[in-house]
Amino acid sequence: MTKAGMRTLLAASAMVASANVNGQVSVAGAWVRGTVPGQTSSGAFMELKSAGGAVLVGADSPAAGVAEIHEMKMDGNVMRMRAVPRIELPAGKSVELKPGGYHLMLLQLKRQLKAGETVPIRLRVEGKDKSVTRVDVRAEVRDPTGAPQHGH
Repeated sequence: MTKAGMRTLLAASAMVASANVNGQVSVAGAWVRGTVPGQTSSGAFMELKSAGGAVLVGADSPAAGVAEIHEMKMDGNVMRMRAVPRIELPAGKSVELKPGGYHLMLLQLKRQLKAGETVPIRLRVEGKDKSVTRVDVRAEVRDPTGAPQHGH
């Protein structure tokens, strides 16, 4: 097989792997908290559901220099936030990324995020076969309080 043929075969294989995971992981209700001028971070929230089981292992966005998976939980009487390397997506169950729980942190924002805009986010999802594929998400920017925008 020629090098060009091999590249075509590899590219087709990558597309099939991506389609399999993308078809098995659904995303609903994606949104990002809007920011005020000068603010350099925000949270992204959504509901994830995997048909066959998968793991969220990372994310990135052109709106931010860094995107991390975070968890908020009580430590005694103090709510603490920390980065976590992964979130399990059990087969057939919804996992909610929400304020006060698991979420994505968008750090080193490149500009202010204004209500009504959308932010592209690319999730990295590991399947049962350990292959990692990407799931593209378009998240609605809500006002800084997190309230939905009416009429959008």
